[in-house]
Amino acid sequence: MIIVTEQEHYFWEDDSEYMQIIADIKNHPFVTDLAYFKQHVHGNRLTHSYLVSYMSYKVARSLGWDFKACARAGLLHDLFYYVPGEVTFSKGSHLRNHPKIALINARVVADLSQVEEDIILKHMWLATPHFPRYKESYVVTFVDKYIATGDFVKPSLANLSQKKMMRSFRYFVGKLVIPALAGTSNQEVSLEEKEELAETQEEIDQDGNYH
Repeated sequence: MIIVTEQEHYFWEDDSEYMQIIADIKNHPFVTDLAYFKQHVHGNRLTHSYLVSYMSYKVARSLGWDFKACARAGLLHDLFYYVPGEVTFSKGSHLRNHPKIALINARVVADLSQVEEDIILKHMWLATPHFPRYKESYVVTFVDKYIATGDFVKPSLANLSQKKMMRSFRYFVGKLVIPALAGTSNQEVSLEEKEELAETQEEIDQDGNYH
């Protein structure tokens, strides 16, 4: 655990639309208590969750996707209360089990849509075998990895750039998601959703100025 110091002011708090989307869940004790747990190398789980939530919201909004689901599920995606490495599971590992725990806890915080549930449960895709069902789930799983990597390499909020993130998301979709979907008969992902992800890659290729 870590000691929570005086609350800082973060850039996402200046986005009134975003704050309205999460207004009914942000003050729930299950959410605010995340501040007591360190996340990765720097910061705490609450700050990490807000970063994933807000940047997922920005990416999805730029693409015309369900940005509300990304914002809400992004904030709830790591709703667990232990330190990885200090607990053991009778079956599976932290990587595979914490999304299930987070989903159980998130259901207490809010009534979740199918998209939100899928986002939370599948946000560790690549570390877990089940393909996300919705394109919004790919947004959050990508942003989560992007934020986590940045936390290890350059732990500064100032290093976040949506333009760089969109460029990385294009690579993620083109080099990982589409080839993975093309090589599977997984029925959880519809042909329409596969085609929309492919179209998204083309759109980002044509216009790198999403903001």
